[in-house]
Amino acid sequence: MPKIGVEHSLTSVQEALKAKGYEVIPLRGENDAKGCDCCVITGQDANVMGIQNTVTAGSVIEASGLTAEEICQKVEEKLLSM
Repeated sequence: MPKIGVEHSLTSVQEALKAKGYEVIPLRGENDAKGCDCCVITGQDANVMGIQNTVTAGSVIEASGLTAEEICQKVEEKLLSM
């Protein structure tokens, strides 16, 4: 089963993904994303300095403005395209 990293503040998304059978990894730090097939973030921690370090090869989904169900759909779409 794919591992989905979800930012720790998105509890409704974590619960929805777990209900669909996904292994959910709470993202509290950079290292938590390693090995995840897909990550869901709030997008609130904007990269002000413009420095980007790639930690995961998986897709990243920004959750702002989306419901938990919409996020689950996006996760499934990303996983199917892999």
